[in-house]
Amino acid sequence: MRRPAVCGSCSISSAARLGAALLAFVAKPLCTLPPAKLAQAIALSHWRTALYFAGTAWLVLALAVLVRLRTGSAIAKVAARVSPRAWLQGLVAAPLWLLILSALELPAALIGHHVSLRYGLSIEKWTPWWSDWLKSTVLTLLLGIFILRVLYALMRYSPRRWWLWFWIFTVPVEVLLTFAAPLVIDPLFNHFAPLAATNPVLVDQLERVAARGGLRIPPNRIFLMDASRKVTGANAYVTGLGGSKRIVVWDTTLRVESLNEILFTYGHEQGHYVLNHIPKGLAFSAAAFLFFYWIAFHLMQRLVRTHGQSWGIDAVGNWSSLGLLLLLASILSFLAEPVANTFSRDIEHQADVYGQEVIHGLVPDPQATTVSSFCADAIVWLDDPHPNRFVEFWTYSHPSTEERAEFAARYDPWLPGRKPRYLTRSN
Repeated sequence: MRRPAVCGSCSISSAARLGAALLAFVAKPLCTLPPAKLAQAIALSHWRTALYFAGTAWLVLALAVLVRLRTGSAIAKVAARVSPRAWLQGLVAAPLWLLILSALELPAALIGHHVSLRYGLSIEKWTPWWSDWLKSTVLTLLLGIFILRVLYALMRYSPRRWWLWFWIFTVPVEVLLTFAAPLVIDPLFNHFAPLAATNPVLVDQLERVAARGGLRIPPNRIFLMDASRKVTGANAYVTGLGGSKRIVVWDTTLRVESLNEILFTYGHEQGHYVLNHIPKGLAFSAAAFLFFYWIAFHLMQRLVRTHGQSWGIDAVGNWSSLGLLLLLASILSFLAEPVANTFSRDIEHQADVYGQEVIHGLVPDPQATTVSSFCADAIVWLDDPHPNRFVEFWTYSHPSTEERAEFAARYDPWLPGRKPRYLTRSN
């Protein structure tokens, strides 16, 4: 980008005109949507916000009503008739409550898919959508029953330290699930193939990006996902841990973005890979879990002590308390959302910076390429260019598109007197 020369003899009026011109330039949005697309993006933003907050309010309210109606006590009595042993009672109480939770979340999911179809973000028919929902529900039941039985066993074993023991149990489970997800869970919902098998030329280009960052990511760690069966938007992501760690590129990305934009998108994901964002995310989650488990412990103790009799909850470690536990988990998850999203936005920004730096020398103009990539995605995903600040703070896992584009447009660490954040100038 050409910059005006500094002139000590410029008149005040010339400086004022220059300042006004620069101000107008800065104020002009970088990612402008056509009027029809902009109207759709704003309407879609309203839908997403309403579904998120209204869906959460509905879930919390419904669970609160069920707790006050002593539903937990009724389910616990049914479980007690099956077996006098608490660990076998969990095979009745846990799946019933998990099915209730899935049923309560279903209306928002149905409306969300309808909205995605209406705005052209999804092309998945209802039959395969229901198939995915059923598979997700079965996985939730299998994993949830196991975890809840462990939790309630710990509650009975250590009434005052169960939150700490459960945290010690949770951390390795989360690590195991992160490792297993791309190998076992993700293939249940989408098809993955080595990118080298379908587009070896693109793999060669991506290897140039890896080499630019002083890295060698084996081609068998780069996968193409058949996202086009379900959605129209473009995306890529890093998943897995250790031997299962991989970069996944959606096939829609190859259709929506130019080659240079794909190189940036890949560079962004390589940034997650190189900057160890998955291990850092696991560490952040572990710290957050410890804090919120401790809060949940104290809230459960107090609520059962003060309201347990009227709600039909005999003790915290009794299966009759499971509805209350799910209610508190829903509330605490909602309150934790802005904390998790603040962390997520920070690492996404780091990946943006790395992605822009790593394509330097590989594309004619890294700044323009990065901006055009963000703007292209904004159009296909119908991103509101100026989201409500509170909504962005609470619900956005990435910085807003306009914020990302504005940073990219002014970020040029190869200028004299500057240096890249993650790469060296000699790269």
